[in-house]
Amino acid sequence: MNEAKLSQLYLHDTAFQNLMQKRIHNVLLIASPYDAFMMEEDGRVEEQLYLEYTALNLSSPPRVKRTSDYAGAYETLKSKQYDLIIAMPGIDIGETFREAKNIKQMYPEIPFVVLTPFSKEVSRRLANEDFSGVDYVFSWLGNVDLLLAIIKLMEDKMNSDNDILEVGIQTILLVEDSVRFYSSVLPYLYKFLLKQSLIFSTEALNEHEQMLRMRGRPKVILARTYEEAMTLYRKYQNKILGVVTDISFSRNGEKDKLAGVKLAKEIKAADP
Repeated sequence: MNEAKLSQLYLHDTAFQNLMQKRIHNVLLIASPYDAFMMEEDGRVEEQLYLEYTALNLSSPPRVKRTSDYAGAYETLKSKQYDLIIAMPGIDIGETFREAKNIKQMYPEIPFVVLTPFSKEVSRRLANEDFSGVDYVFSWLGNVDLLLAIIKLMEDKMNSDNDILEVGIQTILLVEDSVRFYSSVLPYLYKFLLKQSLIFSTEALNEHEQMLRMRGRPKVILARTYEEAMTLYRKYQNKILGVVTDISFSRNGEKDKLAGVKLAKEIKAADP
């Protein structure tokens, strides 16, 4: 047996301290008083996030600053550094996407997420909007778990290259173009992964190591088109734990009712 193969037999410790170097600490929420009231009917968003974080033994819950309009948002962004912007559209949905584009030009490093109630009318109007300034659109279903999932998805995206390619953390590829569906499934997926990580962390010798081990959970990466899915698969191919895919989504710029089947065949051909 040569030396290269022999080295593969040794167990290597995961450098947990090198994981999740980029975190979301400050969130700017742009929402009208009415939308904010509906979101906070079960308590303040920041308090709900804190309860979710403590229940899952997660450290450093983010702080949430709310502003009711974009004029206030620009002033707030000038005075403090934010790691994530979440906007809830008002009556004029187009305003949100126009302002998102402007903010993205000024602060390209800050992820911009649109959080909107689900309805057929909203879906129809979204189809005509310019998404160039928006990273993701989510459907608000009245569950604070979605906010936790959004934050974790953004953190996974921010840390994916280092944590997956350098440290070797595994990842789950979710392929779905339905805003309503991935807004529903991501909270459950993250809750499951975080609870499993919590169980795994009990093997640590002390509380500090427990928190470090919580960082070692599998990442979740979201793709919304065939091309995006294949790009992510090829990039992280050796660390893909599994692929969860829809059947029908965009392929070559058009809706393909068998895109998921074709994706599965291509991935299986590359990694049977």
